Amino acid sequence: MMSAARLLARRLPPASNRANAAVGQLRSMGNAQSFHINTPDNTPETYFDFSEENYQFVNKILSKYPANYKQSAIIPLLDLAQRQHGGWLPVAAMDKVASIVEAAPSRVYEVASFYTMFNRTKVGKYFIQLCGTTPCMICGSEDIKKTIEKHLGIKNGETTKDGMFTLLEVECLGACANAPMVQLNDDYYECLTPKSMVELLEACKEGKPPAMGKWGSLPMNGQVSCEGPLGKTSLWEVPKPPQVNVERFKDGAVDPASVKAHMSY
Repeated sequence: MMSAARLLARRLPPASNRANAAVGQLRSMGNAQSFHINTPDNTPETYFDFSEENYQFVNKILSKYPANYKQSAIIPLLDLAQRQHGGWLPVAAMDKVASIVEAAPSRVYEVASFYTMFNRTKVGKYFIQLCGTTPCMICGSEDIKKTIEKHLGIKNGETTKDGMFTLLEVECLGACANAPMVQLNDDYYECLTPKSMVELLEACKEGKPPAMGKWGSLPMNGQVSCEGPLGKTSLWEVPKPPQVNVERFKDGAVDPASVKAHMSY
């Protein structure tokens, strides 16, 4: 039986025409096209399967959902496949996920093409997502973009010839307090300047990207998390949680009408 991707490919114009159209349509804040384009390393016939180690994670993920709701595992399984395949999802990986969750391949393609966390075309070893939304733009993201483009010799949406870096300008990444910033694979590097951006790129070339800080990101100006120049000025103590009456369910009876009240809603 022909896969959904293969049938779709037969209905589309020649790949060369679609590729040219895709380049013409690329814009700042853009992302991959919504349709599949066959390439030598990405066709429905390309082999993909999870590794033996990752099949253990597959089973663990599936165990979180009832047997008749396997499709709920599509997103985490796609993420696992993408990580195994070097940061991007070939159509064969999507077909494998569809087989595992017993869904039509088109259902998996819908998910993979909707969420920007999934890359359906090859990206570099270091995938640089540069935030270009208002707070970052005001704080200098355009300078950071020009620095990356000049230092790596690529433009937005392109990958270096050695396959090491891909640059993509994206919408808000939620680190506005530490603008400008980039997401490098899974990690946030914040409070960037053209100088610190070049230092970050050079560290990546050496295979030694700076480790994340205590709070899961790394401001490149030496500050801790999003603390200001005066350091920590508040929240010195852990807030006390609301008091809970440990006797409230002692008899095991719960009035559904009072659940919200009991949960402090």
